Amino acid sequence: MRISKIIIVLFLVLTSSMFAQQVQTGTYRFDRNLSDYTLDKNDGDRVVQIEVTFKTPFDVKPEVLVSVNFLDTDKTTNLRYEVKTISVSRDGFLVQVKTWSDTRIYAIGGGWMAVSGK
Repeated sequence: MRISKIIIVLFLVLTSSMFAQQVQTGTYRFDRNLSDYTLDKNDGDRVVQIEVTFKTPFDVKPEVLVSVNFLDTDKTTNLRYEVKTISVSRDGFLVQVKTWSDTRIYAIGGGWMAVSGK
């Protein structure tokens, strides 16, 4: 009886680690206080990036999702923007925001979630 309990516990421990996930979350924000911020200037394509470093590196490269929950823009021009992640690794990634034409973005921010199936 004791051996069967040990086997069951061992089985549960091993299978739970097989399906374990690593998850980390955070926020990002771009605004005119950043030295290389250009989303509110000129016309044409403009791009800014911020590096995000994970608190703890992932065991394998995670999938990273980003969202936008804050946006301050000029109301006299059309709103055009693209937010994406680039250079995702086990240690971190870059959030990149792009705008174009005459759009003026004074600030943009949101959240991110990194998930790895381990």
